Amino acid sequence: MSHARAREPLVGRLVVVGLGLIGGSFAKGLRERGLCREVVGFDLDSQSRQLAVELGVVDRCAETLEEACREADVIQLAVPILAMERLLEALAAFDLGDAVLTDVGSAKGNVVRCAKHLCERMQARFVPGHPIAGSEQSGVTAAKGSLFRRHKVILTPLAHTDPSALALIDSLWRALDADVEHMEVEHHDEVLAATSHLPHLLAFGLVDSLARRHENLEIFRYAAGGFRDFTRIAGSDPVMWHDIFLANREAVLRTLDTFRGDLDALRAAVDQGDGHQLLGVFTRARAAREHFSKILARRAYVDVMHSNDLIFLANPGGKLSGELRVPGDKSISHRSIMLGSLADGVTEVDGFLEGEDALATIQAFRDMGVVIEGPNQGRVTVHGVGLHGLQPPPGPLYLGNSGTSMRLLSGLLAAQPFDTTLTGDASLSKRPMNRVAKPLREMGAVIETAAEGRPPLVIRGGQRLSGMHYDMPMASAQVKSCLLLAGLYAAGETSITEPAPTRDHTERMLQGFGYPVAVEGRTARVQSGHRLSATQIEVPADISSAAFFLVAASIAEGSELLLRHVGINPTRTGVIDILRLMGADIALENPREVGGEPVADLRVRSAPLKGIDIPEALVPLAIDEFPVLFVAAACAEGRTVLRGAEELRVKESDRIQVMADGLQTLGVSAIPTPDGIVIEGGAIGGGEVWAHGDHRIAMSFSVASLRAQSSIRIHDCANVATSFPNFLALARQAGMRVAEEGNS
Repeated sequence: MSHARAREPLVGRLVVVGLGLIGGSFAKGLRERGLCREVVGFDLDSQSRQLAVELGVVDRCAETLEEACREADVIQLAVPILAMERLLEALAAFDLGDAVLTDVGSAKGNVVRCAKHLCERMQARFVPGHPIAGSEQSGVTAAKGSLFRRHKVILTPLAHTDPSALALIDSLWRALDADVEHMEVEHHDEVLAATSHLPHLLAFGLVDSLARRHENLEIFRYAAGGFRDFTRIAGSDPVMWHDIFLANREAVLRTLDTFRGDLDALRAAVDQGDGHQLLGVFTRARAAREHFSKILARRAYVDVMHSNDLIFLANPGGKLSGELRVPGDKSISHRSIMLGSLADGVTEVDGFLEGEDALATIQAFRDMGVVIEGPNQGRVTVHGVGLHGLQPPPGPLYLGNSGTSMRLLSGLLAAQPFDTTLTGDASLSKRPMNRVAKPLREMGAVIETAAEGRPPLVIRGGQRLSGMHYDMPMASAQVKSCLLLAGLYAAGETSITEPAPTRDHTERMLQGFGYPVAVEGRTARVQSGHRLSATQIEVPADISSAAFFLVAASIAEGSELLLRHVGINPTRTGVIDILRLMGADIALENPREVGGEPVADLRVRSAPLKGIDIPEALVPLAIDEFPVLFVAAACAEGRTVLRGAEELRVKESDRIQVMADGLQTLGVSAIPTPDGIVIEGGAIGGGEVWAHGDHRIAMSFSVASLRAQSSIRIHDCANVATSFPNFLALARQAGMRVAEEGNS
């Protein structure tokens, strides 16, 4: 791969001492990019020096170290880690002028100790570094100018490191497309001891131990793929790793001692037949790799392999028919994990929504010591720890894109004896949390937020909460639920009055777990001092997910669709009421009650819709369904007006503005107002719209394609997995023509 040469080199003369894979790749990459006027190499091996010139890794090689370093601007030390002390001793005898020194060793403490040989001025020009990159091959012949692209490089400057020297080395690595981070020396060595050095030590040790057994041939003959994967790193260079373990001895020993303690606890669990302890370790470990990859990607709980711009291609036409069961109710799924974790005993959950938001709640409680099995085909088993059994999490609780998780957790964590920090992805980090922080503070909680009340939330433990009465300024089930959960721990009675009815899943489920809740009109009351008892929960299908198909079958001529086992909690049926007011043909069949929640099968047939003024009393009962209701309005005859829905502006996106922008792009008259929107029904064209990472926006424009005149390309759809992971499959099964672009 050739690179355009830079117009202005960053460095006059670069010297690389040690022409192996890392040093050679650094030299070659900078030389190819024209970032150095001259690249000089030095290696004790004469053949490596010759090959480095022939392969274009360096401009020339010097015969001696002193000759190589003469008039250098930057000197990179890419020698084995135990050779560093001798090399720095030799360099200390030369006049290096203002040259900046840097190295590539995987342990930094010993390198910094070796730097004591350098004079004070040279120490200030020394920038220790560690590129975390490699290859199965080694030596200068493996040098590759793109080796560091998208790999981490950790620089560990010292207190007296010259900022200009640090900036120069930082810029050179970034020029090679590396992801550069700065870290303290001690922290670097601890992190690498845990993530790299310990796994290598275990792999070497396990293979050596098994190889020395009498039945060694049988062991290796029947070793499965997992054994080969784990022990692959035992094929690494023994001399290099010998050097690393000696160089980073103290950090490796600390990590090894911690692991040995965990291993002793595992041994004891096996010895004592403690299945609960084993299950806890195994369930946490199984989820850990995916969980941490999501945190590092700063994404919601979506597949981090997705591109940032996952595009849905929705083609026009189609009609809906047959039967569907949409995923489980997200609100009930969240609460089943929360209350099941705080209950005494084992709670079994069926129909759990395996979407990303609900998975975030599971992970949070796993982090606080709750053993949770699953989810597996909608089944989750929660081994409750009781109201006072949660343990301090090892770090911040990462909640992805889930505002429900963050707001409800803040209530039940406000009275725990330990501190917690709640974080999320970029979208969640923009959403307002003062609406829960303010009343919780009035109860005695200590909560810190970022600017304008946004996440992260830092909740200080050990606070004594007092019950209070709270008149909610806005209708919000999340705020109400947050305060009810805090009320489980607060002295006396906690009561909340809402200005309009909102979903009451928390009140119903608390009663299902045997916890007394009094509901009088729009006021709910709880008192502390009771307990939650484990129960069985069957999660009905989510009416918010069903809403997309209720609208789709209403607007696509010739459609008839049956949606099975949908939750019809009266605080959630606003979408049905609004669609019926617009003329939709929706019938409730086989109504019944499951686990305290009313459910029914919904039969919807296509019907001509008309525009309406949406009654403000219905707004809180359909708050999550408005994006797709806007699509219904665009297909209706006449004008639809929404007022009193300012809450929509602080969801995963500003749903009023984003839907207005998209509808206008498709040729629909959609005028946003501060608390709503005015939509004139009419023809829907095609074009490109943006979901802004909001799952409900993406699915709503997919529904719009049924009446579009040409295709709709919907950008930024990856977060559909937060609430409806199998949306595309069900949409196609019902008769819609929507797919990921490229998979049509």
